Amino acid sequence: MTAGRIIAYIAAAIVLLFGVLFIWAAFGTEFNSGWLITGLISVGIGFGLIWFAGRLKRQAAAEQNVTLNIDLPANVELDSFKCQSCGGELSPDNVTMVAGAPVVSCPYCGTTYQLTEDPKW
Repeated sequence: MTAGRIIAYIAAAIVLLFGVLFIWAAFGTEFNSGWLITGLISVGIGFGLIWFAGRLKRQAAAEQNVTLNIDLPANVELDSFKCQSCGGELSPDNVTMVAGAPVVSCPYCGTTYQLTEDPKW
């Protein structure tokens, strides 16, 4: 939760509390329309602050950037990276992550296969 949202929720709680108190006091021993109007305006401002705090959450989520770094297996040399099926030249753009595993899609023959790491011994 961001600091702006926390501040907005605290301010909304305070304004709503005072709004309810003003409305309650308006119907005391003697009716006071000024206090009723003040209380209704305060309650409206409190709900407006809650709405504003909810909008802050959605804006923060929309601005989130995700960076995906692909770490290829050990013996992959990108200067001579070739398709296993047709031997066509591949680039790093042809490698994607599918379910946590690096997968190569050949633009020439359409073959899709998972990169596997050969033993290093």
